[in-house]
Amino acid sequence: MTRTSQQLDVASLAGYLENHLPGFEGPLDAEKFAGGQSNPTFLLQSRSGRYVLRRQPLGELLKSAHAVDREFRILTALSGTAVPVARPYHLCVDRDVIGSMFYVMSFEDGRIFWNPALPELPRPDRADCYDAVLQTMAALHDIDVEAAGLADYGRPGSYFERQIGVWTKQYRAAETERLDAMETLIGWLPRACPEDAGPSTLVHGDFRIDNVMFERDSYRVKAVLDWELSTLGNPLADLAYFCMCLRLPSDGLVPGLAGQDRAALGVPQEAEIVARYCELRGIEPIRDWHFYLAFSFFRLAAIAQGVKARALKGNASSTAALRVGDMTRALAEEAVRVINAHA
Repeated sequence: MTRTSQQLDVASLAGYLENHLPGFEGPLDAEKFAGGQSNPTFLLQSRSGRYVLRRQPLGELLKSAHAVDREFRILTALSGTAVPVARPYHLCVDRDVIGSMFYVMSFEDGRIFWNPALPELPRPDRADCYDAVLQTMAALHDIDVEAAGLADYGRPGSYFERQIGVWTKQYRAAETERLDAMETLIGWLPRACPEDAGPSTLVHGDFRIDNVMFERDSYRVKAVLDWELSTLGNPLADLAYFCMCLRLPSDGLVPGLAGQDRAALGVPQEAEIVARYCELRGIEPIRDWHFYLAFSFFRLAAIAQGVKARALKGNASSTAALRVGDMTRALAEEAVRVINAHA
């Protein structure tokens, strides 16, 4: 974390929280978490304890992006369910307080594993860690959205068709150069899109291992983090995205397992991950797996392009933003390779 007041008016925030957050007492100190490219996230430390604040980035934003109010809503809905989340405390929609909408939630003390090879863990424990992640993912997709008050959290049906359209528009709005691989995907994905099977579920939208926090002394999941892209949709989007992240280069900005010996590491093969997920949810084997993977690469490429565009405008939330943006081409080309390998 980096100590900073550059993007946070600490004095204004402290005064606001004293009036709106029950039990809050200043003085207030803020440290920005180094990770994250979208919504800047801060650790708040005060006399009354530690909190976490997530805000929209400053500057001009793409429509519907950085919806921290949706994050706050999903945290509120999932509190007390089988899906562990941080406790939501307060949502502020008054942009005059610190320059953008923000919310405050509980600080959760746990372990986050940034490398999916899990080098910190003994080899026999790595499979248990992955299984805990898959159990949590399955629990999320089994949430009764009606009972959780989230039946209107997204549009039902035609999830991938709509997502392809959304991310194509987002990519076009942030496009800085022509990429042949992205043009190929924009043409192929709508034609190859399978029909949704089964009802819509909650979808996290960024389900990777470093967005899962574990207990300090066990592999029990303590909290699922970063709900910015959550919606109602096809649960296979989360599963494919998780597996897609594991296919990334091991030395990349977002480390993956490409080229590594999973058996030697003691982590499950992709086919084992997919089979275990199907077992946990009691569903049939997945058809058209190559489509779901290709879509995941395409969507991440579009997100990376958005980060690059914000960096070029000077309002990205991380100094590594341009490096993230440079991933766009490689991600799109990998998606094309997935498609060609299935042809």
